[in-house]
Amino acid sequence: MLQQKSKSRAAPAKKSTDLAKRATARKGAAAEARAREIFTRLAALNPDPRSELNYVNAYTLLVAVVLSAQATDAGVNRATKGLFAAASTPQQMLALGEEAVRDKIKTIGLFRAKAKNVIALSRKLIEEFGGEVPRSREALESLPGVGRKTANVVLNVAFGEKTLAVDTHIFRVSNRIPLARGKTPEEVERGLTAIVPDEFLLHAHHWLILHGRYICKARKPDCPACPIADLCQFTEKTAVSGSSTA
Repeated sequence: MLQQKSKSRAAPAKKSTDLAKRATARKGAAAEARAREIFTRLAALNPDPRSELNYVNAYTLLVAVVLSAQATDAGVNRATKGLFAAASTPQQMLALGEEAVRDKIKTIGLFRAKAKNVIALSRKLIEEFGGEVPRSREALESLPGVGRKTANVVLNVAFGEKTLAVDTHIFRVSNRIPLARGKTPEEVERGLTAIVPDEFLLHAHHWLILHGRYICKARKPDCPACPIADLCQFTEKTAVSGSSTA
């Protein structure tokens, strides 16, 4: 009798667990379908997105991304025009010297610390990597001034790896739409990597950066011009460009 009662209590519990699992699976499938539609639309508008940083090789890309911290791509491009004309390899950069590097990039923020890092990473590339930019995240992150975001950009743009570099634009867009919520760039990166369909991973971070830079802007998102407005769950969409609804 006791065994029969135990079985009768277990049956509703199992049914409840099964229902919860099915609900979670449906929710996950819907989220994946939504993510696929978002990237399908972004890809249709810009099938072959490119970095807006100017560079001539993997080394100059690495330097440009290091310099881009707390600076605009346009500002970095203005600074690196003369820098890369004078030095486009680690050897040339060391020969140029920290003072000259500092002078060429003084128009961007934190230029003193950045010049020091550029010289230090150039020296380390020569001493430990044969003057070549390494193709592993661990090795890249061992270089002065290089964090996870910079490493991901270099791996993606220079070497064609399916990495997601989460900058301020991607962090904002991913939390706002939302695609993958997170309190840190690493959390957002993990969430995006899990939900972005594989065929879109190579260019996903470019699409999101450009979307955040030109459409889903921080202060005044241009929702009327947004190609994914109907898929966005942001509650403060702008009704007309530059104005917001209550």
